[in-house]
Amino acid sequence: MVEGVRLEQTGGYSTLWIAAMPESEMPLSRRHVLAVVAGLWPAAPWAAARTAAADAGAPSIELLSSAPLDVDPAGHLVSEKFDGVRAIWDGRGLRFRSGRPIAAPGWFTEGWPAVALDGELWGGRGRFDVTSASVRRSTPDDAEWRALRLMVFDLPGAAGTFAQRAQQIQTLVRSAASNTLVAVDQTELANRAALRSRLDSVVRGGGEGLVLHRADAPWAAGRSTAVLKLKPLQDAEALVLACEAGRGRLAGLMGALRVRNESGIEFRIGSGFTDAQRRHPPAVGSWISYTHRGHTPSGVPRFASYWRVAAADL
Repeated sequence: MVEGVRLEQTGGYSTLWIAAMPESEMPLSRRHVLAVVAGLWPAAPWAAARTAAADAGAPSIELLSSAPLDVDPAGHLVSEKFDGVRAIWDGRGLRFRSGRPIAAPGWFTEGWPAVALDGELWGGRGRFDVTSASVRRSTPDDAEWRALRLMVFDLPGAAGTFAQRAQQIQTLVRSAASNTLVAVDQTELANRAALRSRLDSVVRGGGEGLVLHRADAPWAAGRSTAVLKLKPLQDAEALVLACEAGRGRLAGLMGALRVRNESGIEFRIGSGFTDAQRRHPPAVGSWISYTHRGHTPSGVPRFASYWRVAAADL
């Protein structure tokens, strides 16, 4: 092992630790180690393993694009962006966006319509980690599921404009008469000031942000500029390449993560971690979510900060 580089294996996970120092000061052998490590994971957007998993039966869904902070809400229907777990009801069962089945209790989906629904399994603001743990259990816990709802915001593959689909969702949910199925409120806002007021209100209440969906948009699979997320901070995902050891107060802990995002840009994330997360950092090869404030001209995220582990299999 090269001096200053340590491979640690705990609980089936491997973490590469690199002593903290500027890359320009690293001996050639250590720079070579970093290059080799980075090369273990493909630079193409979304790792090959993720793509293969998605191709093995993942449902077709619309994906959100990021909205500029000065976006005009005219022509859009606006809703809260629920910080839950994306879930697709295919008329018979619930699935994650990866295509894996969700082990929901039978009573949870009783009476649901025999049509495809797209939504978020949601347990309330600020409860993503609890919700994620609950819906990933192979044996569902009834008490945990009683705190959840499927917040329905679209009908995958359905005809008509989004405004028409939103009306259809309201009708389907009323007909189902299920207290676990909720039609997301879609609202027209008059101008940017009204949009900013709505965003501020949601964020002050612990919400994540807003979604703007063009009212006249047909449904379409894949990344769409007709569906925008508006948040105080932008967020994205990145692959963990290595951990850098901390210095000073952080001696003996993780100081920063070396990561590569979906655009193939490699950078460091050193903020946003609790001491507990620094003691047990995300494993090399795992995906994390981070927040940022736009990008530099070279594409590096500005003020990147750790948010949470990304549930790659959801």
